[in-house]
Amino acid sequence: MKNKYRMFRSGKSGYFYWQDNDTGKQGTFGTFDKGEAKRLLNAKNESCCTPATAINLQIARAYLNAADPKLVSRTWQEVMAALVVLKRGSNQQRWERAIEDRSFNPLRQLALIETRSDHFLKVLEEGKVSR
Repeated sequence: MKNKYRMFRSGKSGYFYWQDNDTGKQGTFGTFDKGEAKRLLNAKNESCCTPATAINLQIARAYLNAADPKLVSRTWQEVMAALVVLKRGSNQQRWERAIEDRSFNPLRQLALIETRSDHFLKVLEEGKVSR
């Protein structure tokens, strides 16, 4: 099977880039290292040929877990609590009130990496948080 993406190197910057063989769209791998670029190219080609299934999520979790073990389980409640600590005075009180809003309930125990745009849209549709 033909690969969807190919890799090339820019003579000017030295960075490795990818190109979509179907559309011609290009982007950077953000690396000078050929081995790293090849791994990224293989992942890019594999992801486009494999349906977005649980296996892709498992692979992503494995990589994220290696980078930061807490990343795969960190919830929005933890993020909200950490944000409040960074605030002071009336700003902190405002943040405390805002995160107590029940509109955020669907997000609270949701892991960051499992969050989709429709989760945020549901919170925004409630319309109470931004008031």
